[in-house]
Amino acid sequence: MKASDFDKKFDDGVEDIIDDLDMASATRPNREQKRVNVDFPVWMVESLDREAQRLGVTRQSIIKVWIAERLERAG
Repeated sequence: MKASDFDKKFDDGVEDIIDDLDMASATRPNREQKRVNVDFPVWMVESLDREAQRLGVTRQSIIKVWIAERLERAG
């Protein structure tokens, strides 16, 4: 399928385009991950766990969100 045909199909919104996509090779730019180890004091882990539980998310999720917010502000 030509890109212009795909674009028209998408823009018209009449047909579902999901079957035209190769989801097995799809990637999200700048989303590669790298594992890092960070040591936190016990009080900090306990505080993170309380806040994560209050929000209904994992400790890892809240750490990622808070660091991302801080990095965006630092610009």
